[in-house]
Amino acid sequence: MLVYLAKAGHDDRAFVELVKRHQARLRAFLLRLSGSNNDVDDLAQVTLMKALRAINTFEGGCSFRSWLFAIAYREFLQAKRKDKAKEKLSNALALDSETKPTRTVADDFSLDLQTALSQLSELERASLLLCDAAGFTHAEAAAVLKAPLGSIKTYIARAREQMRLSLS
Repeated sequence: MLVYLAKAGHDDRAFVELVKRHQARLRAFLLRLSGSNNDVDDLAQVTLMKALRAINTFEGGCSFRSWLFAIAYREFLQAKRKDKAKEKLSNALALDSETKPTRTVADDFSLDLQTALSQLSELERASLLLCDAAGFTHAEAAAVLKAPLGSIKTYIARAREQMRLSLS
């Protein structure tokens, strides 16, 4: 109901309520996905701004949460591409290592868990986090990641096995 109120543009409070409902899980997903606290707030803010601007394109074929997390995942991939480009430029210009950004492990996650997550492929990590941490169904995760359902199930199985081995 809130989505349709926000979509109709009649009630800005509806979108604010949607943000309140989904912001914490969205941030947690982005934090676990990126492994760094550096850009999580920026990614979450950009995601929510894009969702607000595109709310009229939401057709209801999936849940609002799935739609929002799909935007977040695309923003994460875009930010990662930009970071790689910046790193290549920095290396090409032979900047001092002091000017390169350093990665930090989030305070609320153990180093072992973060290390294990970082060893997964991007799609394995995203699939695992969507289903196990954010509570998505396999079908919802497939919609978010724009991947076949069977592939999502395979990514999750591989990720769980790798996590078991890494954390044992």
